[in-house]
Amino acid sequence: MSAPATEKMLAAVPGLGGLYASALAKSARLMVRAPGRGPTTTPQVTYRVDGVRPDAEQLTAYQHLLGEPASDVLPAGFVHVTGFGLAMAVMARDDFPLPLLGMVHVANSVRQREPVRIGDELTVRAWAERLRAHRSGTQVDLVVEVTRSEDVDPAWSGRSTYLAKGQTLPGLALLETDSATSSDPWPEGYGEPAVRWRLARDTGRRYAQVSGDRNPIHLSALTAKAFGFPRAIAHGMYTAARALTAVDAARVSPSEAFTWDVSFGKPVLLPSTVALSLRREGGAMQYAGWNERSGKRHFHGAVAPLT
Repeated sequence: MSAPATEKMLAAVPGLGGLYASALAKSARLMVRAPGRGPTTTPQVTYRVDGVRPDAEQLTAYQHLLGEPASDVLPAGFVHVTGFGLAMAVMARDDFPLPLLGMVHVANSVRQREPVRIGDELTVRAWAERLRAHRSGTQVDLVVEVTRSEDVDPAWSGRSTYLAKGQTLPGLALLETDSATSSDPWPEGYGEPAVRWRLARDTGRRYAQVSGDRNPIHLSALTAKAFGFPRAIAHGMYTAARALTAVDAARVSPSEAFTWDVSFGKPVLLPSTVALSLRREGGAMQYAGWNERSGKRHFHGAVAPLT
């Protein structure tokens, strides 16, 4: 699908703190609104910000937290962070049909055509699309494109899929391509982990400091319990980005043009230990993060050269 033709220019990528405050007020309005009285389609607008320059200090802090090597090349996960506020702004609009707070990030797909570097001047675009029914509620995709000022085509594009549990909208089809119906890529188990991560209780707060994503479900047990979680949970993009770092370290021939996909399963409760398994399949590196005690999967995905 292509971006909506109507573009709205913003002066800067919005800060996430104000967006979460707006989302809280919007969620309260949705709770008291009569069923069928609100919007049932995604906003027909693309948000755009020109002249975005990634922050060098933020990049250094991100690299340190994720175990990334020092480099002027932005990790793909950091490019996601750079544009995340614009996607959030789309979800915080009054004509966005789902409540932002409480939405679950269920999948992410990135296509990096070429690296983005510190010092590049960027144009960031974001929009919502593919609103569809799900057996547990409603799903929607948020798309972000990052283009260097001298280019026409995006250097990086990402698609984040969210699930609004228990939220239903009239007239939506249940798509057969829903990620929940896909076959299991690890049917025979995970083997010996390549690495184990011991994630501290404050992991969510530490990632929030470098990403700006201060969703309450990640910050403390108290705020997470308000959304049905027994303890704070790790950010999905934190675990996915750490997996990408491990994949980069394991690949024999790293590629600057690649695709990176991840599907999220059981949330990572903090504190916790995550086992990460890697395997090569064709030209792709498959990865899976899981709990060794229960055998339950937290996430899985693949990184492959872009052809």
